[in-house]
Order: sequence, then C-alpha cells, then structure tokens
Amino acid sequence: MEEQIQLKMIQLSQVETQMVRWLWYPFIPYGKLTIIQGDPGDGKSTFILNIAAMLSKGQGFDTDMEQGNPVNVIYQTAEDGLADTVKPRLESAGADCTRISIIDESEKSVSMTDDRLEQAIRKENAGLLILDPIQAYLGCGTDMNRANEAREMTKKLGSIAERTGCAIVLIGHMNKGSGAKAAYRGMGSIDFYAVARSVLLVGRIEGQPNMRAVVQIKNNLSAFGHSKAFELTEEGFRWIGDYEITADEILGGIAPKACKIDMAKQFLQELAHSKNLIMSNEILELAAQEGISKRTLENAKKELGIKAKRINGSWYWDLHKD
Repeated sequence: MEEQIQLKMIQLSQVETQMVRWLWYPFIPYGKLTIIQGDPGDGKSTFILNIAAMLSKGQGFDTDMEQGNPVNVIYQTAEDGLADTVKPRLESAGADCTRISIIDESEKSVSMTDDRLEQAIRKENAGLLILDPIQAYLGCGTDMNRANEAREMTKKLGSIAERTGCAIVLIGHMNKGSGAKAAYRGMGSIDFYAVARSVLLVGRIEGQPNMRAVVQIKNNLSAFGHSKAFELTEEGFRWIGDYEITADEILGGIAPKACKIDMAKQFLQELAHSKNLIMSNEILELAAQEGISKRTLENAKKELGIKAKRINGSWYWDLHKD
C-alpha cells in the first residue's frame, strides 16, 4: 500500500523575498545549478579552471565577476590527473591552491547524489563546486538518458545548491548530433538542461584555431549575457571578453559575421566623409537604422578617438581626425 503523505501548504506571504546573488553576472548564480557544455577538447575544463583560479584570489575576468573576497572552490574531476594536470594548470593561472580542494575518492567514488557533496561544501565554506565531467558522477546503474532518473539527480543537486548558497557548475560533453539546437545536443536527458538555471556553450570559432567562444544559451534568472571569447596561446589562457558570435555559428562551424564594432567604425568613417561635426542624436538614429546598437557605437567612437563637443546646449561628435 502506498504511503500517505500529509498535505502541507506554503503561503507566499510567509516566504521571505530574496535577490539572486551572482558569482559571475549573469552567467553563474549562487545557490543554483549552471551547466557548461561543449565538445571534448574545446576548452571547457581550461575555462572553468581559470575561473576558479581568479576567484581563489578574489579577482575576476571583468567587473561582473565577484571580486574582493577570495572564493573557496571544490573541483571534482574524473578525467585529468591532479598532480600532473590539474594543479599545474591552476598554478599556471596563478591560483591560490590553499582555497581549492578535492573530495578524496580513493575509498569510494563521488556521485551526484552523494551526501559528501553537501558535507564538503559546508566544511570548506565553498562558494563554487565543479563536477567535471558530470557523466562521470552519475553513480552506478544510472542512465542519464532516462528523464525520471536525470531529473531526480539534478533536483537533489539543485537542493544542495539552494541550501548551502553554493554555485554548482556541471561540465558536460555534447552528444554527436549535428545541426540540432544546443539544448538537445547536451548531456543525455533534456531534464539536466531543464533544471539548470544557466547554460553556457563553449566552442571553437571557425577560422580562429586558438580561440574559443562562450555563449549563454539559457538563463532563467536575468537577461542573457553577452557572448565572450578566450584564447589558448603558447603562454596559456588569455581572456578576450565580449565577442560577436551565436550558438548556431559555433555548432554549425560557421565563421562569425563581421564584428559589429568593425561595422560601427566603418559607419563612422563613412559619415566623416560627409560632415565632420554631427549631432550625437542624429548619429545614434542613423546607426540604429543600420542595426548598430548605442553600446557598439560608443565602443567604436572610443577606438577611433572621436571626441564629443557641447555646442549651444547640444552634443556633437567631432568626426574630424587630425
């Protein structure tokens, strides 16, 4: 006979309103699950290790990443050796390795439903837990392609994140389907994707063999973040920042469209042939007609060294270059 569970109700008036806290706005929230997915060898682990290294020192790639207070990190990996790969990579990135820990799996392997995950987060006061790759932490006999099994595992992990306030990041390999949406090329059941609040795609940039793009393909908590890029050089990891590319361009192996900032610079240079001094509002309107955003136009203005002047109470852009 099925056990009867007593009905319990929660009135929203009794729930204390809270703001979402961000480890890296709007990509990695505290107290939630984030997925970073991509093809094997495309730089997912390098990307997250460099995030961990920066956070361990209280630094960030940009002002949207938590800075000032060093963050304790737990990094579980089943693919790379700790002594010859993980630690050297972290040291190369300048990490404070006293703030980065690993659960000892010598006696028993860790799984997504393992109570040691929450114990470790609380013991280390960790702000970030990484499971890399998630396929290795499913536990014996678990089929990640079965929706009921995937959802139960992921919900339990999400509950751990919520109770502890820790940001939990799952690194996942894409499946081999071609031409499909990123959500359906992810880690087995779509339920992994459904439970995560943020999903990032890491992939190669066509025609740029050393560069990788990071594109947010899901965000339930805020507006989508601008696509980013990084480079893997002989000297190591180099953060580039904002980059104009879409998930479809990454998945389809399509070269990204001409960089929007280059288009904006060309637009301003062409305007300069007609007039040197133009009202800023007029320039913004003309740019909007060309599909150029105010933010992109301002960046192009800065790169070209264009100055703004106030004349008779109105702002003008001086397109003349000495």
